[in-house]
Amino acid sequence: MTFSVEDFIARAQSQFAEAQDAASLENAKARFLGKQGEITALLKGLASLSPEEKKEEGARINQLKRQVEDLLNARRAEMAQAELTKKLTAEAIDVTLPGRGRAMGGIHPVIQTWQRVEQIFGSIGFGVANGPEIENDWTNFTALNSPENHPARSMHDTFYIDMNDDKGLPLLLRTHTSPMQVRYARMHKPPIKVIAPGRTYRVDSDATHSPMFHQVEGLWIAEDISFADLKGVYTDFLRTFFESDDLVVRFRPSFFPFTEPSAEIDMMFTSGPNQGKWLEISGCGQVHPNVVRNFGLDPEQYIGFAFGSGLERLTMLRYGVNDLRLFYEGDLRFLRQFA
Repeated sequence: MTFSVEDFIARAQSQFAEAQDAASLENAKARFLGKQGEITALLKGLASLSPEEKKEEGARINQLKRQVEDLLNARRAEMAQAELTKKLTAEAIDVTLPGRGRAMGGIHPVIQTWQRVEQIFGSIGFGVANGPEIENDWTNFTALNSPENHPARSMHDTFYIDMNDDKGLPLLLRTHTSPMQVRYARMHKPPIKVIAPGRTYRVDSDATHSPMFHQVEGLWIAEDISFADLKGVYTDFLRTFFESDDLVVRFRPSFFPFTEPSAEIDMMFTSGPNQGKWLEISGCGQVHPNVVRNFGLDPEQYIGFAFGSGLERLTMLRYGVNDLRLFYEGDLRFLRQFA
């Protein structure tokens, strides 16, 4: 069996170099290393040799096979590097170009209302109180004159947390921001003039309700604040918020455990798309003497009013939105209208 290793290597190197893609390289490999390839044929030819010749020729063929495989792997690596270089060149980044700026975001419409409410009440001397969204049972209910059998305490309306505070009182997600009235009043001396905006939670969800929503509570406590002051303050707030004097406000008798007397506040536009429709907008009343007492104040000396309004409700009426869920679906087509 006679063959030139040098000639064999030269032919293999030449054919591997001529291959310009993976398929061509695999075809060249098959001609040398495949089942019908030249090296395989050499190995089969060993059968006709003597044992000594088999040993000598087998070693030469195996060395040849290793050299051809090394040439093949080198060509594969060369082609892979060329492909990578081509890809990097095509995807090159010109670092001298200006960067792409991020699009500016916008303030959520409900938060816009929150800020507007703070601005309006701030202009007439109301402070702003912020506090915990996880409250204890006493601050959220008892201090506000809600009896133990009040429906709002049930699991149907309230998200309870399976633990108590350091005083052993049950914890819950606050159902309104009125607890901040209690906290604020117990830390400040009259006159007290404050609003408490924030997130609140109730077990409710439909086109007009959400398990999480926003409220603003207002409180004014002094020695000479009456229901007449409540009517004037809130009527002026609505006309300022909606930027219209073409609305009528009425106070409809109602019941809330934390105020006495209590009222629902309705308003009606005298022009525009909602003309002639009474729309419920808020609950309010004169602070109940028991609540004043829980503020740590003497109800014989101090009197005042409180109100609570849904920020989503105010936003919906101002912008003509008819489904509360639109605020929380994250649809940019909807939210961009308010940016």
